[in-house]
Amino acid sequence: MANDEVILTQEGLEKLEDELKDLKTVKRKELAARLKLAISYGDLKENSEYHSAKDDQAFMETRILILEKMLTKARVISSDNIDSNKVSIGSTVLLNDIEFAEKIEYKVVGPAEADVADNKISYESPLGKEIMGKEVGSVIHVNAPMGVIKYELLQIKV
Repeated sequence: MANDEVILTQEGLEKLEDELKDLKTVKRKELAARLKLAISYGDLKENSEYHSAKDDQAFMETRILILEKMLTKARVISSDNIDSNKVSIGSTVLLNDIEFAEKIEYKVVGPAEADVADNKISYESPLGKEIMGKEVGSVIHVNAPMGVIKYELLQIKV
């Protein structure tokens, strides 16, 4: 991760802080108990429980370092600073897929908290780039592998 700031919504900040707290308190203790139990089985060379727990511990400690770095570089987008007339980070948008006449709602967030399954898209994604700064009524064209997808921006919520 470069020296770039990590742009988060308040919700995203809280989610990362909760994850970090859980990893440092609950998960570390659980892994310590797993390691202790695995060590009690003896011969560490061929002890798959021990090696699995060590791998999980390495992954967890790496995740802790990543989260700590992200949080030190976090810039929180306040809902007070969001313009409800133009799409910006933190906006929730209602789009109409023109070809399929389907409506879908997305929240525009920073890359660190993007989650398409939760309808949170990064402002750096192809769709995110195209809708940033747009106003209600705009038609957005997004280049996708299957061709150009057209959306109409129906609503912007803060």
